[in-house]
Amino acid sequence: MKINNLFQRNIYKISLATYVLLYPTISFAVTYTCNPGEICNPISASTLNEFIKAILEGAIKIGIPIIALAIIYSGFLFVKAQGNEKELETAKKAILYTLIGAALLLGAWALAQLVSETVLAL
Repeated sequence: MKINNLFQRNIYKISLATYVLLYPTISFAVTYTCNPGEICNPISASTLNEFIKAILEGAIKIGIPIIALAIIYSGFLFVKAQGNEKELETAKKAILYTLIGAALLLGAWALAQLVSETVLAL
């Protein structure tokens, strides 16, 4: 009885979690056709340069919105602090770490672009 009651109370959570986990798998499913005995390349990149570029572009696409949300969160921490020294210190650390993360993300992308262009120029 308890398990059935627990299942009934959480049916919406279970169905939402199932939908969230399975929908991307189904909607982004791609079939690759290969010749028999051949290994398929599911990545569109054919060189290491293109592969690294694709990974960094994906990281940028995911990282920029996260950085924007972290900056907004840090702003809320500053507003919430209202002069309290301990909370102001927490807000300062949050904005500092956010900016360091943004610099690392953009720096990695810029460095990869630089190396890629240099290698391609050779």
